[in-house]
Amino acid sequence: MDVKIENSWKNALAGEFDKPYFASLVRFLHQEKASGKVIYPPGGAIFRAFDLTPVDQVKVVILGQDPYHGPGQAMGLSFSVPDGVPAPPSLRNIFKEIEDDLGVRMSGRPNLEKWARQGVLLLNAVLTVRAGEPTSHGAIGWQRFTDAVISYLSAHREGLVFLLWGRYAQEKSALIDSSKHFVLTAAHPSPLARGAFFGCRHFSLTNDILLKEGKTPIDWQL
Repeated sequence: MDVKIENSWKNALAGEFDKPYFASLVRFLHQEKASGKVIYPPGGAIFRAFDLTPVDQVKVVILGQDPYHGPGQAMGLSFSVPDGVPAPPSLRNIFKEIEDDLGVRMSGRPNLEKWARQGVLLLNAVLTVRAGEPTSHGAIGWQRFTDAVISYLSAHREGLVFLLWGRYAQEKSALIDSSKHFVLTAAHPSPLARGAFFGCRHFSLTNDILLKEGKTPIDWQL
């Protein structure tokens, strides 16, 4: 199946695109659109995280659950929304932790493409959602695909930092070889976690690891 995705990922995941589950997933999305359902993010942005962060450039993985389901929010990067859209509560909490952790001031700009271009793979476990219906595409096959992404990175790269926030993301740790990679866990930044995310210091810890690995740290400031 010909999928429009960045070439290094296309080669890395070629086996997945040819599997029956992926063809079924594509059929489902076509049926949703044919029946008048609005799907987020727009088709050209579904693989945006991969397009901005090729396989050999990945240094950090931040795992989200599924895209934002409000109009104009989802852009194919976990936790990110386009410029001009108010930052959702979880993202505001991420920014607060960065300010407290690194002693920098964040502009509040909610577009995280700057991180993606530095090697932060902003991966949602589910890559599409029906408008106004969170987790509505949670069982159509995306998780099998993104599990394959995580497994590929675990097997073929070394010294990556995986940031797993909340129980849902932490379940993916089973796919990661912790003898080759660094897995940092914390509560989810959602306000529902009642501030348990604060104080995790994942942003300074990530940069400390990258420096020790001989890699350029991430400029988290936006």
